[in-house]
Amino acid sequence: MQPNRRALLSVSDKSGIVEFARGLLDLSFELISTGGTARALRDAALPVTEVAEVTGFPEIMDGRVKTLHPKIHGGLLARSGIDDDALAAHSIAPIDVVAVNLYPFERVIARPNATLEDAIENIDVGGPAMIRAAAKNHERVTVVVDPEDYSMVIEALRAGGPDLATRRRLAVKAFGHTSRYDAAISRYLAADEAVQETLPDRLVLGWNKAQTLRYGENPHQRAALYVSTVKRPGSVAQGELVQGKPLSYINLLDADAAMQCACAFDEPACVIVKHATPCGVAVGPTPAEAYRAAYAADPVSAFGGVIAFNRPLDGEAAEAVSAQHADVVIAIGADDDARRILSKKQSLRLIVTGERSGGEPEVELRSIDGGVLVQQRDRGTITRDDLQVVTERAPTEREIRDMLFAWTVVKYVKSNAIVYARDGRTLGIGGGQTSRVMAAQIGITKAGEQSFSLEGAAMASDAFFPFRDGLDVAAQHGITAVIQPGGSVRDAEVIQAANERGIAMVFTGMRHFRH
Repeated sequence: MQPNRRALLSVSDKSGIVEFARGLLDLSFELISTGGTARALRDAALPVTEVAEVTGFPEIMDGRVKTLHPKIHGGLLARSGIDDDALAAHSIAPIDVVAVNLYPFERVIARPNATLEDAIENIDVGGPAMIRAAAKNHERVTVVVDPEDYSMVIEALRAGGPDLATRRRLAVKAFGHTSRYDAAISRYLAADEAVQETLPDRLVLGWNKAQTLRYGENPHQRAALYVSTVKRPGSVAQGELVQGKPLSYINLLDADAAMQCACAFDEPACVIVKHATPCGVAVGPTPAEAYRAAYAADPVSAFGGVIAFNRPLDGEAAEAVSAQHADVVIAIGADDDARRILSKKQSLRLIVTGERSGGEPEVELRSIDGGVLVQQRDRGTITRDDLQVVTERAPTEREIRDMLFAWTVVKYVKSNAIVYARDGRTLGIGGGQTSRVMAAQIGITKAGEQSFSLEGAAMASDAFFPFRDGLDVAAQHGITAVIQPGGSVRDAEVIQAANERGIAMVFTGMRHFRH
């Protein structure tokens, strides 16, 4: 053990700090501390030196200025064998261990009544400066930002001190800690409409690792879930796992796709997803009735799928769902009856997300080799007033309702995508195909598997028909209304095909590719 080694402790999260301090004292460290941390150590009858005693300068401005002083930062940044003369000339003693974590900015802004003033006062200045100084000088200094690392550091010190590789790992963690903290502040302040940028010049991500997943899409791929530093009510990633084992990588993808689609409807809706694509979607007067209609659309594909509701789950819906083999059920809420009923299915995962709320513009990120693609989420919607009737026959009110329903669903189906719908439910879905006519044919096949008639149903296409063949195939099975973006060089040919069949067709002027 070396005498006169010093440790600087200044933490917002005081978990384990007293035990860590005791371990340091046992190793003959002198403890330096600030404000609340110093009080916590004194309350535990541990000897501690206040920072003001080290600097010879009192804390001022309600504690805003206390550690920004050469006596502190010189002790952190001094290099062994290089800065010894400077230390001696200015009577600065080295600091060997730093345990600092930051003001609880994220916890404060998560409060329903949090104000901008509250947020500003919880932007730490001295803490990040100390962490960065210690991490920069990790060749000599051990920096700890996570209470989970306290015991490891004490054991390493007892064995002669953390080696360079360990100090570097701790430094990497420290820089990540301050980076996420800065990102949370940046994202919070940018939520103001006057300053927010959807696609900024510099992309700053502030996500925390929430869960190490069992594996990725395949067992040989490692994976993890990271969540935003900004609370997102209604999101699957930040939802509450009420029962069951943690969701897998594929579960999370499917659950997010299902919940996004369900929440696109104003009426009670149920969406069943398999492999990130809806296989059954319906609206109804109650969640239970919406579920029964969605399940009936494709019960074979629904086996082992993910079920999402845009309403709180009640006992009737839970009873209906419990008759199916599903991996995951997601809803914005679940009452006591629903939780009791679903608790009997021990293998079922139940996620409660809470109501969706507005806020910062959402973006989607996809990695490619050497870069990241960023785009706004597809929030485009169409109302009946936006529809351009391009055929001789105009659609009826019922056909308009069916087309708008199908158009909402097709946005969440992998391209090329075709959706057949009638009376607030899907009858057949064809998605993820390399040709539109094949997507149209698959949707017809799916409807036929359940003996659904497509007579009088509506058809939605996520992009324009490049040829009339897709429409011709649907028309042979009784489709009477078509909604599509339009914009093909062969629009006239497709319109002619619709007129020949007496089909009402509308253009939206909006495409919904989903790759």
